[in-house]
Amino acid sequence: MSFPESRKSAYLDEATYVLQIYPRLSLKTAQCCTLNVHKEATAAWVIQIAAVTLGLDKSKPYQLVEVRETGGEEWVLQASDRPVERLLLWPRKVQDQHLQIHGYYFALQSGVPDGPSQSERVLYVRSFLKPQSEDCNDLCSLPVLTEKNILEALRRRFLKNQIYTYANNILIAVNPFKFLPIYNPKYVEMYENHTLGRLNPHVFAIADAAFRAMLNKRLNQCIVISGESGSGKTQSTNFLIHCLTAFSRKGCTSGVERTILGAGPVLEAFGNAKTAYNNNSSRFGKFIQVNFLEGGVVRGATIEKYLLEKCRLVSRKSCERNYHVFYYLLVGASDEEREEFKLQEPEDYHYLRQDNPHLEDQAEIQYEFKRLHQAMEMVGFLPATKKQIFSVLSAILYLGNLTYEAKADGEGLTVGPADVLSTLSDLLKVKKEPLVEALTKRRAMTANDVLILPYTLSEAITARDSMAKSLYSSLFDWIVLRINHALLNKRDMEESVPCLSIGVLDIFGFEDFRTNSFEQFCINYANEQLQHYCNQHIFRLEQEEYVSEGITWSNVEYTDNIGCINLISKKPTGLLYLLDEESSFPHATDNTLLEKFKQQHQENLFFVPTPVMEPAFVILHYAGKVKYQIKDFRAKNTDHMRPDMVALLRSSERGYLRQLIGSDPVAVFRWGILRAVVRTVATFKEAGRRWVTEHPGNIRSLSPECNQQSLIDFSFDRSEENPLEVFEDIFNLIDSRALKLIVDLNLHNRDTRSLLHLHKKKKPPSISAQFQTSLVRLLDTLKKAEPFFVRCIRSNAEKREMQFDEDLVLKQLRYTGMLETVRIKRSGYGAKYTFKEFTDEFRVLLPKNPSTPQKDITNLLRRTGLDDSSFQIGKTKVFLKEVDRQKLQETLHREVMHRILLLQRWFRACLTRKHFLMKRKAIITLQRSWRGYHESTCFRAASVIQAAWRQSHRRNEYLRQRESLRKLQQLQKTSELASEWKHKVGVSNKVASEWKPKVGVSNKVASEWKHKVGVSNKVASEWKHKVGVSNKVASEFYLCSWCVQTQMNDLHSQAKVRSETEEIFLKATTQFRDTIKSMYSVSNPQVSYKGLLQGYKSKVTNLAGQKKKDEVPMVVNLFQSVLDNFIRAEIKKASLERPDSPLDHCFSTYQVNIYQSCDLCSSYIWGMEKACMCSSCKMVCHKKCLSKIVLFCSKHVYRKIESGKSTAHFGVHVSSLTSNQTPVPVVMEMMLSYVELHGLYTEGIYRKSGSACKAKELHQLLETDPKSECLNNYPIHTVTGLIKCWLRELPEPLMTFSLYNDFLYAADLPEKSERLRAIYRKVEDLPAPNYNTLERLIFHLVRVAKEEAHNRMSANSLAIVFAPCVLRCPDVSDPLLSMKDLPRTTLCLEILIMEQTRRYEEKMKEIQQLEHAEALAIKQLTLQRKNTVREPYSAIRTFPPRLSPNAQEHEVMEPKYNLCYLLAETAARFYTTAAGWCC
Repeated sequence: MSFPESRKSAYLDEATYVLQIYPRLSLKTAQCCTLNVHKEATAAWVIQIAAVTLGLDKSKPYQLVEVRETGGEEWVLQASDRPVERLLLWPRKVQDQHLQIHGYYFALQSGVPDGPSQSERVLYVRSFLKPQSEDCNDLCSLPVLTEKNILEALRRRFLKNQIYTYANNILIAVNPFKFLPIYNPKYVEMYENHTLGRLNPHVFAIADAAFRAMLNKRLNQCIVISGESGSGKTQSTNFLIHCLTAFSRKGCTSGVERTILGAGPVLEAFGNAKTAYNNNSSRFGKFIQVNFLEGGVVRGATIEKYLLEKCRLVSRKSCERNYHVFYYLLVGASDEEREEFKLQEPEDYHYLRQDNPHLEDQAEIQYEFKRLHQAMEMVGFLPATKKQIFSVLSAILYLGNLTYEAKADGEGLTVGPADVLSTLSDLLKVKKEPLVEALTKRRAMTANDVLILPYTLSEAITARDSMAKSLYSSLFDWIVLRINHALLNKRDMEESVPCLSIGVLDIFGFEDFRTNSFEQFCINYANEQLQHYCNQHIFRLEQEEYVSEGITWSNVEYTDNIGCINLISKKPTGLLYLLDEESSFPHATDNTLLEKFKQQHQENLFFVPTPVMEPAFVILHYAGKVKYQIKDFRAKNTDHMRPDMVALLRSSERGYLRQLIGSDPVAVFRWGILRAVVRTVATFKEAGRRWVTEHPGNIRSLSPECNQQSLIDFSFDRSEENPLEVFEDIFNLIDSRALKLIVDLNLHNRDTRSLLHLHKKKKPPSISAQFQTSLVRLLDTLKKAEPFFVRCIRSNAEKREMQFDEDLVLKQLRYTGMLETVRIKRSGYGAKYTFKEFTDEFRVLLPKNPSTPQKDITNLLRRTGLDDSSFQIGKTKVFLKEVDRQKLQETLHREVMHRILLLQRWFRACLTRKHFLMKRKAIITLQRSWRGYHESTCFRAASVIQAAWRQSHRRNEYLRQRESLRKLQQLQKTSELASEWKHKVGVSNKVASEWKPKVGVSNKVASEWKHKVGVSNKVASEWKHKVGVSNKVASEFYLCSWCVQTQMNDLHSQAKVRSETEEIFLKATTQFRDTIKSMYSVSNPQVSYKGLLQGYKSKVTNLAGQKKKDEVPMVVNLFQSVLDNFIRAEIKKASLERPDSPLDHCFSTYQVNIYQSCDLCSSYIWGMEKACMCSSCKMVCHKKCLSKIVLFCSKHVYRKIESGKSTAHFGVHVSSLTSNQTPVPVVMEMMLSYVELHGLYTEGIYRKSGSACKAKELHQLLETDPKSECLNNYPIHTVTGLIKCWLRELPEPLMTFSLYNDFLYAADLPEKSERLRAIYRKVEDLPAPNYNTLERLIFHLVRVAKEEAHNRMSANSLAIVFAPCVLRCPDVSDPLLSMKDLPRTTLCLEILIMEQTRRYEEKMKEIQQLEHAEALAIKQLTLQRKNTVREPYSAIRTFPPRLSPNAQEHEVMEPKYNLCYLLAETAARFYTTAAGWCC
């Protein structure tokens, strides 16, 4: 790789460019290598110089790679390629200094530079093909398709921290057991609105593909996540939900996305646990369906849960834990909570003692408990509800600590210890005696009597554990019910409102432990159904469509698992049906069940026989053989609480516990309403009895009937609940219709609740029957949607970070059929169109009236350059490869842009010719007129000149003679005039001596008044300084006083007749405000919250006196609520304040929902933690890391200002044109002000266009020096046209590209109030320069719209004109799609103009009212002044004017002093002026 020295020196002698090269080598070298190279320098020469600079071994081959991270491209340069030419194609801002963080740079790596052909290189540059390298993003692009190559491709990517790989449109995710920093908001923005496969594989790309498919096709979508336990399905689900809510534009709706994101941590805490394969294993299945409006805005969601693993609560395998929530509560609870819920250490509980008692991750558990609290608040759980939930959890743990001993007489059992029984009774709010009886005895129904039989020891333990499991299951169902109610949208109950949805399925993975039981049997059956669903869509349906369309196709064989599904669930001999049958027989056992299994299926290929004495059976699943232990199959299939224990819990004084046990939530809801009404009546009755006791003389006699009715006592159903907590659930579940809808979503859960019913004669369904019903419902939902698949792979069995176990991964690839999947995706057709869909989408490329669609489509595809083998035309559809579809889309885009440019060129040509013809006609007319005028005046020119000359000559002669005569006359009178002037000069000297003392007096008066004015200015400045010092302290008191005054005004306006309590409140509050006002001028007042309340309470006590002392607590509580609301509002305002934004970033604080990483310190940002995010470049960091930022915001455009040259004003980012002194660009402010002064009444002011030549001239003048030019020289339409030109030439519009989709989604909101609130919320997110400029522009448009009667410009007309200027789509968007967005962009701007017009009118009315009040006040003061005896002027002027403490400089407090001061100052000025004239 040598290079001639002569050429090397020639390159260095000429102009050079800077190349920054970053090595990708295993050796430790410098992070960057900077070289100065010539434009003609080749990659070979650059590699040689870089190797010398970095000190590398020049004998080894190296490659120079061009990296474009923003487009997901990497291109290996050939030896003859010129890197500088590639550099000049990059964006301007990264050419001078292309740092690695900007996404455009060169890299040096090991290898042989052997690239593809020239034709392929063109496709690489356009992103149609990906480089054929060892690091393969898509398995379908492997040159040789074998299991070994697939495994090797996944391994290489995994070792480079690239855990995602495509198989066409299927995503393969290998769990690294480590958090990678690839989930920050900038990655969400990167993958938004991009074609699947264009960028590097990512789970966000699948979310974007599903979201775009839903919006474009108007069809429901679903994302099916499958894989083994520990493969990362739950984490992938969290990432997908987070990305979908981000795409829907958080902030445009009423907090639905926040509730969705908060539901995840709650369900994980109560439904996930640590297992041998996974630290956060889902022990239940869930299907999250996110509902969207047609515009893509989230409107609600529903969650369906499947088969919670209840047995984990009481028993587990070694090295596994119970559900997370128990450890969160025991480790993270505060001292008050530990005392309230009687909490102990984890090793003190039997249900937790089976685990390792030593918890190494206590710090993390404490943090997760705080995160759980925050998530429950996001979902809507009140503090009282959380206490009730934690109380039930504590009771469940204490149930496990109960022990049994046989009685001395051998009949029955005793339960203990006594302290555990007391604690359990207190937590459940049940009496101790019924509790003991329910735990030791059972009731048996006979034909004639009820028998009470004691439990045996094993039966008692089983009953105890059954009670704990059923109680926890009911608690989990209730939590899911409340979450669904929080996610419910009222429009979900309206069938007329169109709705789209995306479902995400996160179900338990395939499991094969050393000991597998009934739970693993159900879990693996669900995975069999899921695998069959994937096979149906990937293989069978795909190939059936090819065959039905009649295209050439050879079938791909795959493993069908329908035989295993039939073994388990086919009627009447399926294993599940045999299990239900045996469970109904009273004398059946697990052994008889096993015998029946073997007898029915001994010849089935999927049922593997076992030795006769072994209590187990083996099933051949799609993932391999699994051995199931038959023990407890029957018991777990019919596991439910006995009626005795149900009756015990329903007798609890805790209403929340009765809700958990209720069989029908709707019935519980209605009973809660009735119970609340009864308690209300009882409360009123008790209040009446107290009043009768206190006022015995005011009792009226009642009739006997009424007296008898008054004896009714509503005293039943008493509980410990507070009065407000009684209505809590009624307020949260206030709509029974909505509650019915939620219950109907989970019919299988309703069957589960029916197990707890006391008096149902019908036998409740078994666990397996319920599970089958839920699976059928799930599959029906999935079949109605278009699926996307995510295959999760477990990298190793030991949960080690970044360890790739090839054998384990290969096993998973085999049983999921990945080789066959890649084969069919590779040979199949990823893009399918019907003829109508194809002609509608590509009609621009087709003839105008196609007679034969098949022939025209074939000709088009061949004309595009596609090979006949890459597409096929069926009977009704067109089949294309995904790469060819992208190529066709690019061809369509180029053709559309060509036609747009052609239309624009023709329009400009027509417009220019029209202007040319008009100007030529005007020129001809002027020339004709000038020639006629010239010819008519030539004949008169000579005579006029001659007459003028003669007249001038005669007059000059006359003037000469008159001047000589005047001189002769003056000489005669010289002597007489001299004597007269001498007499006059003597008189003038005498007058001057008399005026000199007067001038001195006037100067003295002026100096005295000047001194007094200086003294007053000094006093004013001192007051101003004192006021400024106390303003900061006084502002807080002022805000508090204002908040209290608002509450008082509300109380005044509510009712004309007020009670005594309200009167006391108003009087005390008025006195409180007076006290607050007196503190305005106090420096550093030491006032605390308790001090304010104590002072207010003393005021109320004095006002109430002894007779009304019972009203004091109520008034104080009312005032305390007002004060608390004020404090919360101030705290919230302080938390919402934007942090400092250095280097043109625009940071705002937001709450993190999934684990992310700080872009500055690379440390974790945990869930529910506050972080700072730049709204432009999506940089995420801790608040403490803001000071470490050294890079400018990558989304802002800057223009360098050279020394000696003026600043450009057009085509420059707004931030570079503004400052603290000029918040609005100078040119924009000058043009808007000129139009407001001279053009508001011009008809069609913004509709008509001005002269193009004048506009260019004014553009150039304003570009050089805007302050030196006067706009009066140009027509008004030229100025208005230049305003629109200035807005269009901005590199980024006022309403920025990053918020473009946000404004569109806000415009799609159906409710007018929500739409207005969402638009203003997004306007507040704009950078400060953009916000200020937009605010000035909207105010200008409001003034224009106010004069609609004259200029004919309404708010809608102005929005149509300015929407493309201030809210335009990004340049990379499809022009056809952007045209469809024009109505929504116009609506956004029109809403802003209309709302600001309304506010403008309100402000003007308020100003008029204030002016009227001011006029009345002045009139009254004038009358009072006239009736007042004035003091002598001499007495007044002896005092300096008094200044108000809050007045401005030179402002006088009292009107009479102000008048005298002005009169005196006027007199002084008059005397001074007179003296000057006299001098």
